[in-house]
Amino acid sequence: MTEFPPDQPLWQPSPQRIASSHIEAFRRWVNARHGLQLRSYQDVLDWSVSRQADFWDAVWETSGVIAEHKGQRVLIDAERMPAARFFPDARLNFAQNLLRRNDDSIALHFWGEDRTQRSLTWRALHAEVSRLQQALRAWGVQPGDRVAAYMPNLPETVIAMLAATSIGATFTSASPDFGVQGVLDRFGQTQPKVLIACDGYFYNGKTFSNLDKLAELLPQLPSVQHTLVVPYVGEVLQQPVDVSPIATAQLWHAALAPLTPRDVEFTALPFDHPVYILYSSGTTGVPKCIVHRAGGVLLKHLAEMRLQVDVHAGDRVFFFTTCGWMMWNWLMSALSQQATVCLYDGSPGLRGNAILFDYADAVDFTHLGTSAKFIEALGKSGLEPRSTHRLSALRTIMSTGSPLAPEGFDYIYARVKTDVCLSSMSGGTDLVACFIVGSPLNPVWRGELQACALGMAVMVADEQGQPLPDGQKGELVCTKPFPSMPLGFLVDGSLEKGVQKYLDAYFSRYPNVWWHGDYIARTPHGGYIIYGRSDATLNPGGVRIGTAEIYRQVERIDAVLESLVVGQNWPPGSYSDVRVVLFVRLRDGQVLDAALIDAIKRQIRDNTTPRHVPARIVQVHDIPRTKSNKIVELAVRNILHGEEVKNVSALANPEALDEYRALRAELERA
Repeated sequence: MTEFPPDQPLWQPSPQRIASSHIEAFRRWVNARHGLQLRSYQDVLDWSVSRQADFWDAVWETSGVIAEHKGQRVLIDAERMPAARFFPDARLNFAQNLLRRNDDSIALHFWGEDRTQRSLTWRALHAEVSRLQQALRAWGVQPGDRVAAYMPNLPETVIAMLAATSIGATFTSASPDFGVQGVLDRFGQTQPKVLIACDGYFYNGKTFSNLDKLAELLPQLPSVQHTLVVPYVGEVLQQPVDVSPIATAQLWHAALAPLTPRDVEFTALPFDHPVYILYSSGTTGVPKCIVHRAGGVLLKHLAEMRLQVDVHAGDRVFFFTTCGWMMWNWLMSALSQQATVCLYDGSPGLRGNAILFDYADAVDFTHLGTSAKFIEALGKSGLEPRSTHRLSALRTIMSTGSPLAPEGFDYIYARVKTDVCLSSMSGGTDLVACFIVGSPLNPVWRGELQACALGMAVMVADEQGQPLPDGQKGELVCTKPFPSMPLGFLVDGSLEKGVQKYLDAYFSRYPNVWWHGDYIARTPHGGYIIYGRSDATLNPGGVRIGTAEIYRQVERIDAVLESLVVGQNWPPGSYSDVRVVLFVRLRDGQVLDAALIDAIKRQIRDNTTPRHVPARIVQVHDIPRTKSNKIVELAVRNILHGEEVKNVSALANPEALDEYRALRAELERA
């Protein structure tokens, strides 16, 4: 692969690209409005953090937020972070700000693996939202009620979200590969009045039916009064779909086709009205139900779509995601920029891992987002899209889900496209947005996330909550409020009952400061490196090591497809020390022999420190992961310590844990 000079950025924006960017127009607007001379991204960032009310007001004004009323107040109780409120007098509707356009240009493209493709115009999208809105109103759905989608990433899922939020109902979703218990763990807590579901889905060329799961699920969800079933598989395979055994169920088209489209009606509601309920991964217990506020999500997403990833009207924006990952909600907000949202459901590995690039060429993606793990898998596969695909419209590649290793950066610029902004981003379900993001004004440096998001008072903190200098590793904290802080956690149907759980999650470690749980460092370039989750940080001999530091080295070994590293209390049963245990999944035909073990250890030792070198390296057949493709280090660590792994239904491959249980006795001996 091409060697890139370490003292040079991998990419820099051209003067023309900077001049045409939203953030450059924003910089000029702010300078004119406030009599300032902001020149660089860092200047804008420093101003946005020091003058938060002015910054978020500028985002509102330059983004053209549609609202019944804005009010004069922008931020109150700013000094009390959990209690701070933005735009307390505003009244708006979330869906109205996404449905700005109503013409015959394309609003949605959809590919269901290589089986089906379709597109929906803005006019058709308005019509379908109107039909479903009428049905929801007829069924008694009101502001504050919950509408749930147990769905693939289909246009109908987008329609359901827009129709629900246009009324003021709160939307929540889960992907169709969840089992019955996984859905109950989520929707059983949020108690939806209406369920939108599918007859099945396709994955990796296989067909999966969900009808039996629905029949089992619905009697256990007494809050559901109406169920709409989208005959996705039935229509693709041209087979009839029978929903008569499923309580409260109707087929989507049968219920909506008789309704005549009319103008979508938008209910104006307070800025803090609940718009989404998202769920924590659930790997340490029943998932937390995180309630997000409409205005906060809208404003934060407007800032990110415009100022961080530079989405313009007419762009084609894609992110590989399921409806169970926060990136689905994030992607939906690209509609606010009158951009075309590109949906995909199924495996990204089809056509020799090339299907997403085929899709990119077919509709001219301007933005392509995926997980760091998928980029790393592409690098291992040898695929070279720059030789096989045009990708002529592609301006930005986005990566998230886990830290992108430096080799992932090399792969993008050597084998995908040289003139592209690679935006490695980090945030979370907790804020349904980002702390660390891309910047159209900044260069891309190998292995670094480009910049702190505007308006976010991010700091690298030590154990006492004090700031650390550039280059030193510490906790990612945010010292000032931001609009998309959750409204709270739903417990037993009540936000009030979830207050303490909410405070414990983010504000118990440092008073009045958001603790995010990432282990990071700021670089001299003003970017960031993330070393993993701080709750998965290794501590051999009292030295703190981020798991990503080890993954970055192991991924350079060609024989290794993927790996998982944990700290094991050593000796067993004691808490006196921790040893590093590395599990590796190898390419077909490879064996973990003494030579490969030595090569892995040498790679880690030569590029990190002797403390990073695993005490044990063990070959496994699979790496356990969540349904959003995040590896679950804590679950494996719990198994090695004889502790229960809670809520395995949150995992995409829970059967993988059996191998680690079988290895526990061996790993306790030596």
